[in-house]
Amino acid sequence: MFGVKDALYKLGRSLTATEDSLSSNGDSSRNSSKNPNDLKQTKTESNLDSKGDTWNDINERDNEMDMLPQVRLIGYLPTTKNRLLTVEMCDEIRMLMPTRIQLYNEWTLLYSLEQHGASLHSLYNNVTPSDEDVNRRIGYVTVIKDRHNGIFGAYSNEPLLPHEHKRYYGNGECFLWKLEKVPDVRIGNNRETKENEEDEINQNEEKWQFVGYPYTGVNEFAIYCTSEFLSMGAGNGRYGLWCDGSLLRGVSYPCQTYGNEPLSKEGEKFHIMGLEVWRVG
Repeated sequence: MFGVKDALYKLGRSLTATEDSLSSNGDSSRNSSKNPNDLKQTKTESNLDSKGDTWNDINERDNEMDMLPQVRLIGYLPTTKNRLLTVEMCDEIRMLMPTRIQLYNEWTLLYSLEQHGASLHSLYNNVTPSDEDVNRRIGYVTVIKDRHNGIFGAYSNEPLLPHEHKRYYGNGECFLWKLEKVPDVRIGNNRETKENEEDEINQNEEKWQFVGYPYTGVNEFAIYCTSEFLSMGAGNGRYGLWCDGSLLRGVSYPCQTYGNEPLSKEGEKFHIMGLEVWRVG
């Protein structure tokens, strides 16, 4: 009899303890999940404080990563008078280049019509890559000046050279481009007469306006060079950019490869007053 009572008494105490334990765990669980955002926020703030960073510091570092190094132009001789390229032009042209090429800050002059003479053969000799450059990822910028002082050209992932075993070469990184000077108009707040407005516009400086024509993918006629001419882009029997073997004349028609307009201010046919080829990287 007493054995049965003792057993019932122990069973009752065991059940009571279990209920208390479950109740305590439930309260603890509710308290821990009550403010998960607070815990997350605290953890984030703790991590920032431990590194000595603030959100402003992080934003400043992101902005620094977005900034490109200033271009250095290497290769002009002190006696070179007609220099086609400036650092400001480079900043415009390289925005359409692949990211890895944009990061190069050294642009090296490989060929200049003024410095090396008007010869396609001379151009090919000067742009031929060295053994060290063959396997490097670099880019090439061709710059042309026409008789109306128009500046235009091309970017290619490979040097402009004739190939015996293939006609067209290059990839989708290639593009055509042109630069035009436009008035850098800054409108003031206090203008009284139309005369003052015209005087203010005349005093404003000019700036370069870049127009790029990237690879469309319609065809694969990126680059085509022979011993008699060099060209980039084609379609329907017309070249996007073509220069003759004497580097005196050229043509630029709308083409399917780059979807471009005529690049020269002279129109579809132009006279070459200056020509340069630069290695980027």
